[in-house]
Amino acid sequence: MTAQFELDTLKIRLAAPELAALDLRVRVQRALRQLILDGVLAPGLRLPATRALAQSLGVSRDTLEMAYAQLRLDGYIERQTGSGSFVSPTIGASLLGKPAAALPPLSAQPVALSARGAQILASGGVTDQQSVKAFATGLPETRAFPLDVWERLRRQAAGEHRAGILLHGDPQGAAPLRQAIADYVNLERGARATADQVLVLSSTRQALYLCAQVLADAHGPILMEDPGYFGARKAFEMAQLRVIPVPVDAHGLSIDHLHADRSGANTVYVTPSHQYPTGVTLTLERRLALTAWAAERQGWIIEDDYDSQFHYAGLPTACVQGLDTQQRTIYLGTFAKSLYPGLRIGYMVLPPALVKPMTYARSILDGHTPQLDQLTLARFIADGHFAAHVRAMRKVYAVRRDAMAQAVRRHLPHLVTAQLPPGGLQMPCLLHEGRVELETLRLAAQAGIVLPGLSRLYATPPARGGWLLGFAALTPHEIESGIVRLARALG
Repeated sequence: MTAQFELDTLKIRLAAPELAALDLRVRVQRALRQLILDGVLAPGLRLPATRALAQSLGVSRDTLEMAYAQLRLDGYIERQTGSGSFVSPTIGASLLGKPAAALPPLSAQPVALSARGAQILASGGVTDQQSVKAFATGLPETRAFPLDVWERLRRQAAGEHRAGILLHGDPQGAAPLRQAIADYVNLERGARATADQVLVLSSTRQALYLCAQVLADAHGPILMEDPGYFGARKAFEMAQLRVIPVPVDAHGLSIDHLHADRSGANTVYVTPSHQYPTGVTLTLERRLALTAWAAERQGWIIEDDYDSQFHYAGLPTACVQGLDTQQRTIYLGTFAKSLYPGLRIGYMVLPPALVKPMTYARSILDGHTPQLDQLTLARFIADGHFAAHVRAMRKVYAVRRDAMAQAVRRHLPHLVTAQLPPGGLQMPCLLHEGRVELETLRLAAQAGIVLPGLSRLYATPPARGGWLLGFAALTPHEIESGIVRLARALG
């Protein structure tokens, strides 16, 4: 390889588009480094003097000196006084990539994972809907969110707390937000909470993972509604817990089956306000029986109150936490459903005995929730915007729920029966006898329709499959057109 060829090659590399935005010194250093790594400049090769190379490239000598200095510091070249600069002779063939051609790419090689890692990989994770499509579940209406108000409050919070928001925050959460949450759940959900009991988190799934880590040992049992929330099951399984299903009927979690459990579990996960996915509300009698069970077992109730604000048949039932005189209930809430998913703020209201261990566990997991978002949300709640938004959305969602039920009855009476839920953001639909859920999901996907199946939410597949149709993020017109498309796709 001639010196002229090397120079031409260097000039070509310097003109590469990916280097165009870099400082000239960095461009020269990067180009020379890549030539060394590619083997164009072989180990031990003498490099041109900086003065001569600067003239050839039309750059200053200082630029070349700085590039050479960085290459020497990184170990790519050696500089010998009186002799010149040389490509490091210790650059091995493996670094240059010569034997790599004989090896399969890394992606094709088996990856050594821990048993837990292999389990997580096999689970397939949990997929969140990143765009509004018919009929994805759990999505609120985001187009009506008062973003202008939110941005104004955000600027105010940034100005007032400018120094603090740039530092690490309290793992338990910003004090103003914890107070606002406590005031809200006490007033609207009948809870008995203080700000000291509130732990601000990133999501409900984070709360579930913390519960699994703090309350149960690996391979130990945990009780859960059947059918139940897919994300909860995955969070428990990722923590290597053994999920024990407890049947759900028209009145919610079966207390008889709860008492009949002999697994040794002392923790149960429930969605009492609007059971996920059936939508039924746990009766007061069963709520009291549930708290008695927890007291008897010296166990814990994980109450996921994910969308209780959106109840359309009278007032929502007060939360279990407010009925629990023995303080055995862990209350979970989220703003992903009431405001918007991208906010990434949820919370737990904890029994006093669990505040410190849960906060310590959260500090290890991810430290804290961004402070500016917390302080903005605190103002949003305290100024009355949160309550106003929830009231407005409750009216909107009630109309959309009814529109969904009517559209299903109008266009799909031969396929499914819609079950009108008293609240929530989605509607369960049961397939008629002889209809195969998997086939309907396949045909819907071909038509570009997200059709969440019900069967995956059961520990034991149900006799009849069905769908869980999200309606909150869709206008009545969008619901109607989506159901018409679905009817055409399914025939």
